[in-house]
Amino acid sequence: MRHALHCTTLALALSMSLVACQARQGEDAAPAKAATAAPKALPTQTVTSQSGPVTVTTIASGLEHPWSVALLPDGGFLVTERPGRLRHVSADGAVSAPITGVPQVWAEGQGGLLDVVLAPDFATSKKIFLSYAEPGPDGSAGTAVSTATLGDGALSDVKLFYRQEPKLVGPNHFGSRIAFDGKGHVFITQGERNDRPTSQKLDMLQGKLVRLNLDGSVPADNPFVGRKDARPEIWSYGHRNMQSLATDPRTGTVWEAEHGPKGGDEINLPQPGKNYGWPIITHGINYSGLKIPEAVGKEAPGMEQPYHVWEISPGLSGMAFLTAQPASKWNDSLFLGALADGSLIRLSLDGDKITGEERLLKDVGARIRDVRVGSDGKVYVLTDETDGKLLRLDPPKG
Repeated sequence: MRHALHCTTLALALSMSLVACQARQGEDAAPAKAATAAPKALPTQTVTSQSGPVTVTTIASGLEHPWSVALLPDGGFLVTERPGRLRHVSADGAVSAPITGVPQVWAEGQGGLLDVVLAPDFATSKKIFLSYAEPGPDGSAGTAVSTATLGDGALSDVKLFYRQEPKLVGPNHFGSRIAFDGKGHVFITQGERNDRPTSQKLDMLQGKLVRLNLDGSVPADNPFVGRKDARPEIWSYGHRNMQSLATDPRTGTVWEAEHGPKGGDEINLPQPGKNYGWPIITHGINYSGLKIPEAVGKEAPGMEQPYHVWEISPGLSGMAFLTAQPASKWNDSLFLGALADGSLIRLSLDGDKITGEERLLKDVGARIRDVRVGSDGKVYVLTDETDGKLLRLDPPKG
């Protein structure tokens, strides 16, 4: 009896040992499977360009009218959606729930949550800049910029950085893009809120490019500092609706592009205190086909000519330089999104001189709202749709 009991006990112990061994094998197997799992395949297509085939990868979709994308150091992205949401998109295309803490926005017409850029010291501060249409009294609104610290799914330390004054009633022409000059200044573009005369009024901030220090104060060398009849934030004026802004990394020169009316979209290299003419001079007409009431023609004394102009408006939004990539066929290019034309415009550059133009992504059939260039020379664009997409373009191989 004792012998039988001993055998039974031994068999039970061996059985339990085998079960434990199989369990350990199962625990080991799961991580091994995860470690070898292939990354999610992202949809790709090939489009043509003057320099050869371009691979277009859809990183993310399902974004509601995305307006701006910022490239994060870890390979992910921040994307604004005009209705007022900020989202994190991972490098493999996973779209987060809305990040909390975004300031209240006025999401009407062309208003909403607009630009997002990383602060120059983002690597250590995690600070970002957001531009948006800020609600005011009696249905009014105006362009504003806030700063915040980016956390895990939330913004903290949100502070108003800039506010367009006065606020006006109307749903159009908020701008607005943000760029840094590498010299301790930030530039902010604005529209004239579809109230044309405001562009020429120096006591109003509509239709102006403004320049501030990184702490939000006004630089002492701004062109209108000390004038009682002018806002000291103003860098240049006479602009219509600037939705493109970038700093040339080769020279530090700030470039901006703006919507004309029907015709006359333009690029400017804005200089301090200069008047860029809207609505007194323009290459466009009203959408009705009638002349702009205030316009005297395409030029007038004391007003600057566009650096580059399109007689037929592509509808410019977003701007980015591709430089310091000598092996790329797109090296020394300026990219601009085109809403009305449904394309990505690539301008070839020789120094500051524009030497050629091609229009990419026409076959995609979408409005291009924003464009950014990564440090590796790849190009990222947002399509402005209810089902908006974040796309990556791999330039033609040299």
